[in-house]
Amino acid sequence: MIVEINDHFWTYLLIPLVVVAGLYFTFRSKAVQLRLIPDMFRVFKDKPKDGVSPFGAFTISAAARIGTGNIAGVAAAITLGGAGAVFWMWVMAIVGGASAFVESVLAQLYKARGKEKGTYRGGPAYYMERALGKRWLGVLFAVLITLTFGLVLTAVQSNTITVTAKGSLGGSADADWFTPVLGLALAIMLALAVFFGVKRIAKVTTTLIPVMATIYLLLGLIVVVLNVTEIPRMLGDIIGGAFGLREVAGGAIGTAILQGVRRGMFSNEAGMGSAPNASAAAETTHPVKQGLVQTVGVYFDTLIICTMTAFVILSANPSLAERGGADVTQSAFNHTLGGWAGHVLTLVVFMVAFSSMIGNYYYGESNIEFITKSKSVMTGYRAAVLACAVLGAMGSVSIVWNLADITMGAMVLVNLLAILPLSVIAFKLLDDYVAQRRAGLDPVFTRDRVPGLKGEIECWEPTGTEPSPEKTPATSAAH
Repeated sequence: MIVEINDHFWTYLLIPLVVVAGLYFTFRSKAVQLRLIPDMFRVFKDKPKDGVSPFGAFTISAAARIGTGNIAGVAAAITLGGAGAVFWMWVMAIVGGASAFVESVLAQLYKARGKEKGTYRGGPAYYMERALGKRWLGVLFAVLITLTFGLVLTAVQSNTITVTAKGSLGGSADADWFTPVLGLALAIMLALAVFFGVKRIAKVTTTLIPVMATIYLLLGLIVVVLNVTEIPRMLGDIIGGAFGLREVAGGAIGTAILQGVRRGMFSNEAGMGSAPNASAAAETTHPVKQGLVQTVGVYFDTLIICTMTAFVILSANPSLAERGGADVTQSAFNHTLGGWAGHVLTLVVFMVAFSSMIGNYYYGESNIEFITKSKSVMTGYRAAVLACAVLGAMGSVSIVWNLADITMGAMVLVNLLAILPLSVIAFKLLDDYVAQRRAGLDPVFTRDRVPGLKGEIECWEPTGTEPSPEKTPATSAAH
């Protein structure tokens, strides 16, 4: 029943909404996700005074974006939708880049000051309350994202690490003590990362993500180079499958589109409302800068990481895609490089999944602080996260995955319905940014630059009017 509800929910409601919203944002922004690509990389050079840099916020969101779905999810998309699903995954990333831009700009504009100097909190819950005036909607979203990312997906990532480790170690990992001990070890490492605050999280993920991405991309590149003669045939399969040119069954193209769009959405999270929580944490001079940074995150996740996985599978041995299952990617590496590649991939999966656990924790922490300032509630949340890390390693999460699909879908629905009417604000800020760039300036935003902005804007005072830390106004969430 859960699977059937989930399939209908995504197929007939969410996917059309995601596509239409992405196309609308693309049209209204004049394809900001394409025309400002040079600015996206220029922003990475910005250095904050005290807080998290734009690159640090990018790595926090990348930590949650880049998960086992990039390795196993792409294999499932190819298995179910054929090689053509890869093309539609690419399309979803480009269209979704506009959605990621809008939600991240709004998160920056309506963020709140944190307890420590130079730290900020924000995300969909904040702009739902401050811009739309609907705190109940923000609380609903905060609950959904905390359950989905903070708890459920922490258990899923922990379980994935355990399963991969057992597969790599073989019979030596079959003892009854192995899974609880590994789960406890993961919980201890996670505790060391999360109990030192958002700045420490940024440092941990800033280290993990480049190392993880480099190892995986190099390994994948070796596989593709060794199978270089297969590239023309592989690209032909992707393009041909995407448009049904090589398909016999009439429904094949529909399946390719469905799987490509759905897996692309799961992978890069554009429009889902998760990445804006990290976007709000950045200290930057203009909200549009962080919107551009998060658009890069969508491209990095799908056009680079997911594409490498697809190329490895399709170039190594296309018959692997017919087998199905999450072991397709590992089998493709083993087929070309030998058994040692499976052990390296286990290390990569650990790094991917553990960094996702860190990013997922931060999303929950940020949203709990929106609901309540109670220290006991936060302590209880941290304990629940660590418990999920242990229990996830010990249990099966097939039903939990499908429940997570539904809660993630609910997040998308609530977030898109909020940012569609608010997107006009993001486009006004984009016009201000472009005007300053054309004038040869490094764009700096204050709330008096764009007249008529609605809602409570706490962190963008005109120059010389910033409150001192001890006089910082309380966020409306504390009222």
